[in-house]
Amino acid sequence: MRGEIKTGMALLLGFLGLYFLPIEAARFRGAIIEALILAQWYAREHVLLCLVPAFFIAGAIGVFVSQQAVMKYFGAQAKKWLAYSVASVSGTVLAVCSCTVLPLFGGIYMRGAGLGPAVAFLYSGPAINVLAIVLTARVLGWQLGLGRAIGAVVFSIVIGLLMHLIFRKEEQTKAALAQTLYTETDENDRPLWQTVLHFSSMVGILVFANWSRPEQTSGFWYVIFQLRWLLVSGFGLLLSFCLWRFFLVKPWLIAACFLPVPAMALMFPAHPGAAFTVGAISLVVLTSLATPQMREWRDQTWGFTKQILPLLLVGILAAGFFLGSPGSVDAGIIPSKWIEALVGDSPLPLLTLFGATTESAPHWLGWVWPLWTNFFASLTGALMYFATLTEVPILRGLLDSGMGQGPALALLLAGPALSLPNMLVINSVLGPKKTLTFSALVVVMATLSGLIFGALQS
Repeated sequence: MRGEIKTGMALLLGFLGLYFLPIEAARFRGAIIEALILAQWYAREHVLLCLVPAFFIAGAIGVFVSQQAVMKYFGAQAKKWLAYSVASVSGTVLAVCSCTVLPLFGGIYMRGAGLGPAVAFLYSGPAINVLAIVLTARVLGWQLGLGRAIGAVVFSIVIGLLMHLIFRKEEQTKAALAQTLYTETDENDRPLWQTVLHFSSMVGILVFANWSRPEQTSGFWYVIFQLRWLLVSGFGLLLSFCLWRFFLVKPWLIAACFLPVPAMALMFPAHPGAAFTVGAISLVVLTSLATPQMREWRDQTWGFTKQILPLLLVGILAAGFFLGSPGSVDAGIIPSKWIEALVGDSPLPLLTLFGATTESAPHWLGWVWPLWTNFFASLTGALMYFATLTEVPILRGLLDSGMGQGPALALLLAGPALSLPNMLVINSVLGPKKTLTFSALVVVMATLSGLIFGALQS
């Protein structure tokens, strides 16, 4: 009976929502367009180059990385200094966004990594991006760049430790269960250097395929950008070598599957993404035709794709609907002037929106305002979606509109590591309790960091 009532209520709410849908409102229609624009932009810029390699890496973790190796370095019984040190600086290598890191996080967590190190990796992956920190210092000032670098490393460790302490009993149960289910023998008993070389080839493809164009058209970072597709090709050859020598895939099969890749690169030199697409398809074909272990890799990759991609797309649509797409001005359902008014150094813009003046404002508003602006910046950043490096120009615009230095740092520390799509996927891996706890810790710590930074700057 209770189930029937829930079904009836869901149908009723759905009917009422459609009945009273404000289709005539220009802002509502604009928000729908913004949701579609953001989803299309994400599909074009991030699914192929970011998520596809990440899914393959996550699938490879589930097949080629032994359970004992994960537990030794990241498990509940691992040395804390080693586990958190490695997890907290992982973002300096990966340079991924809050969504791309999710398959990698799911891979290591499901292979037995402790909650604390896994969460530290989840936060640090998108937050500690060397290029983003350099760009932050150059565009927004060295103070914000330094604050972001220090805050991101400290955040990843502190949040990981707090998650471990809060869910300590569950972690102890998980560790005990893992010890009973797995023995010291493992079918992936191959030299560590082979596994490292295999994963380095895939991480290299992920990193350099997504290498962003720097502001200046000279220097080391721009040279890497110019050579990024040559570097991706080199790592692709390294991956082919690993499949042949370490995983016994026949050379003729590797050649047959991957020969179309250079052909596409020669046919469409101005569109390297076409060759990348063919390379991804070729890897799917190869894993389907090669050894049983290769087919298991394909199945693990597909499993992560089914679990994560639909939730990401739903979250991207929601983020675009509420907050608009990158570069849009006042296009989401939430007016941008409200956001700008709520994160400024002074409450005057907010009072102006309500038709009030500073004389009529209550005295306590001045005391509460710094706490509110930092909290709101943290919460907004946690809900918005930022692709790698896009947070810097967005924040430049907010600073020019009157945003304070403290809220700017709070948004920098919360935004790249969290997003609405990100939360939906984390919930599918960790469950609602751990997801809400992680999100709350990020928002609270970003708020406190913004308060301290703003006080130091004043």
